[in-house]
Amino acid sequence: MKRAVILLSGGLDSVTALAMAKSQGFECYTLSFNYGQRHDSELVASAKLSKLYGAIEHKVINIDLRSIGGSALTDDNFAVPEQEQQGIPITYVPARNTVFLSIALGWAEVLNAQAIYVGVNAVDYSGYPDCRPDFIAAFETLANLATKTGVEGNKLSIHAPLINMTKAEIIQQGIQLGVDYSQTVSCYQADNDGKACGRCDSCRLRRQGFEQAGIVDPTQYKI
Repeated sequence: MKRAVILLSGGLDSVTALAMAKSQGFECYTLSFNYGQRHDSELVASAKLSKLYGAIEHKVINIDLRSIGGSALTDDNFAVPEQEQQGIPITYVPARNTVFLSIALGWAEVLNAQAIYVGVNAVDYSGYPDCRPDFIAAFETLANLATKTGVEGNKLSIHAPLINMTKAEIIQQGIQLGVDYSQTVSCYQADNDGKACGRCDSCRLRRQGFEQAGIVDPTQYKI
């Protein structure tokens, strides 16, 4: 069996990437991060989703990105915006995807995996620079230069299957694969029960996606 490490945040996009990897015949190993984000509801969701979709193993790595701050998700000096922002919003976490992919790369090398799946999207998203195709392509190049397996000719691929899809297209793809989106948590400031605020950028994009897909939004909101 071919193996893949899946970055699994517990949100809509990452579980769709997991379902796609599984449908493509990969043994899936899921990886989540407790990085100092505002809540751990997404970590609870990721553990449930990993088990639900038959991952071989699920890991949660602790990284203290709160110690450097610089984002509304890791620094209490900034509020999570509840209106649409221009430019790169304050919810961008500096170097987050670079750090996450680097650790996923290490685990993939240990597992002798052929792929890493990440649910980044460059269409209906918040404008984060580490969600763009150029970044993914550059990291794949780095991955095969920086690892023993890559140097020995066992190339590893970084799969970002959602990167050119709209949120509605992602949801439709997930529904075809049997994804239960009621189990996901996308909100930047969800409560302890995983209920969403309905006002942050992530909630706005998620709600619009379901509306445009013509599918009832199963998200549980606080209000």
